[in-house]
Amino acid sequence: MNIIGIGYLGFESSKIEEWRDYGTKVMGFQLGDSPATDTESLYFKMDDRRHRIAIHPGTIDRISYIGWEARNRLDFIAAVETFKKNDIEITVGDEELCEKRGVKELIRFRDPVGYQHELFYAQKWTPRSFYPGRPHGGFICDDRGTGHVVLMMPEPSPELENFLVNIMGFVWYGWGAGKGRTGFWRSKLNHQTSHDIAYGVAPGKMGIQHVGLFVQSVRDVGETYDIVRQRELPLMMTLGQHTQDPHMSFYHFNPSGFAFETITELEPWQGDPFELNPEKMSTWGHEIVGPIVGPSVQSPGSLYPEFFKTT
Repeated sequence: MNIIGIGYLGFESSKIEEWRDYGTKVMGFQLGDSPATDTESLYFKMDDRRHRIAIHPGTIDRISYIGWEARNRLDFIAAVETFKKNDIEITVGDEELCEKRGVKELIRFRDPVGYQHELFYAQKWTPRSFYPGRPHGGFICDDRGTGHVVLMMPEPSPELENFLVNIMGFVWYGWGAGKGRTGFWRSKLNHQTSHDIAYGVAPGKMGIQHVGLFVQSVRDVGETYDIVRQRELPLMMTLGQHTQDPHMSFYHFNPSGFAFETITELEPWQGDPFELNPEKMSTWGHEIVGPIVGPSVQSPGSLYPEFFKTT
């Protein structure tokens, strides 16, 4: 499949008003216009697209969907045929849902773990329309997507790799450093970052662990770091540089209990001519000062009771 990357992310939260302030004043997102049929939700802009992150009212804080962007209509049609040939159940988005997402067409499907995904093409955009919620140099999205997402699963899934590689067309990158077994994949068209999505194992639990967002400069990382410290928001990891990527970042927890990793590129990603096997996670910094898995990771039945039976 010719997928660019993550086009948008949707979450449910019981803390809408906290997100309204946090999204603009801490992260620097722009609060965009909500669709007429979804006025209670928050739609955050990170660039000139209609939105990149949506926060929907809910009683459980959780990730609702991951929206993958097909390159164009023909690639979208080809992807739909691939799902059908592989007997993957899909739901076609109606006009109202497409309007909410601001796209031409979309389909919905679940991965073997149970997470909800969407595939779309042609999201609405307006040139020079992004105005950050606070002084900020801006986010890097454009032809690489919104960023990356790390999800947890209750146990290893033999079907997952086949789904990601042979159906979605993703490229395997490798395992993360440390004791965990977190696998990293990226879309076929992504030649700029090591991964778009990763899955780790949290025995008996699932949920989102963190979202990585790229910003324009070291200053954007530093100013966000200062605001997080001034507001005494909980940190997961301090400033540091990963071994696998020549990027500087830090991790902190947002109102929904998962982390945002704020990232800047110190130099372009080196690609993957061979599979790396780092002995440690970071070359400097990234002191772990909080939990690696936050309250956003729970038992499947409590997080998605409509999909998993509570035992």
